[in-house]
Amino acid sequence: MALKIRLARGGAKKRPFYRIVVAEATSPRDGRFVERVGSYNPMLTSDHAERVVLNVERIKYWLSVGAQPTDRVQLFLSRASLVPATERPANPTKAAPKKKAQERAKAEAAAAAAA
Repeated sequence: MALKIRLARGGAKKRPFYRIVVAEATSPRDGRFVERVGSYNPMLTSDHAERVVLNVERIKYWLSVGAQPTDRVQLFLSRASLVPATERPANPTKAAPKKKAQERAKAEAAAAAAA
């Protein structure tokens, strides 16, 4: 039984609220779970005390028996110093202009420098 510590969505349309739950990896996102261990309310400001609420003792227990946190939950846990922070990959090259656009920008820069 592979366990995940992940988010389960609740709340109304355009007003999300997430429960942090321990669930089997094969169960649906909002479906059956083993235990609720916290909550996350993205509608609150980032410095608000109730934005992320964690039951630290239970999370430590589930981590000790092999539950794996998802990326977003791992970020919450690393901010609470429960797990080490993992390096989040940045992909700046994907948003960079393509080859023709770069050539066009070079030509425009050369023309502006010559003028």
